[in-house]
Amino acid sequence: MEDLSNYRKSYEKSQLLEDTIPEDPINLFHKWFHETQEFGGVDEVNAMTVATIGMDGFPKSRVVLLKKYDEEGFIFYTNYNSEKGKAIVYNPHICLSFFWHNMERQVIIKGIAEKTSETISDNYFNTRPEGSKLGAIVSAQSEVIPSRDYLDNKLNELESTYEGQAILRPKNWGGFLVKPIEVEFWQGRPNRLHDRIRYKLQDDFNWKIDRLSP
Repeated sequence: MEDLSNYRKSYEKSQLLEDTIPEDPINLFHKWFHETQEFGGVDEVNAMTVATIGMDGFPKSRVVLLKKYDEEGFIFYTNYNSEKGKAIVYNPHICLSFFWHNMERQVIIKGIAEKTSETISDNYFNTRPEGSKLGAIVSAQSEVIPSRDYLDNKLNELESTYEGQAILRPKNWGGFLVKPIEVEFWQGRPNRLHDRIRYKLQDDFNWKIDRLSP
């Protein structure tokens, strides 16, 4: 067994204090997102982990790309018939998490997911490169397939079929909007005494702010 007990670093890049944060977590997320982008060192700032509870009762996490966020919530896109899509429909209580190592920061979002409107899904699908559009049609996401050649051959067939034609969004592909009910911001600090600030949505739709022990 490989011993990783000596893997350590000291977190000293920033701090997170109550007197410098907004009342709304989306505003703080926006600030952190763009600071991370401007600082550099992260290839895809919008990469996030989506954790769901599957129909088999097990949790499962995977990395996807955030495509939009605003006061209503966070949007990503997937195949609704995938393992992920089915899990979300079965149990819409999910968790999103971002780890921005260049800034020594994490954001953890608990929320309720719902499908976006067909118009929103169509509009995003139409912005995708042609190859990505065809890929969404080719892939029966999460299903067992015989080989890589099987995928490549199906893509080649579709390229011929759709040559010179508009590629429409398949109905089993679209967006999920995650409406946050709790957002935690984690800032690394020295001696493992990290800053943890949690925003929790109240019945009056205001956010309660608490500091959590690291």
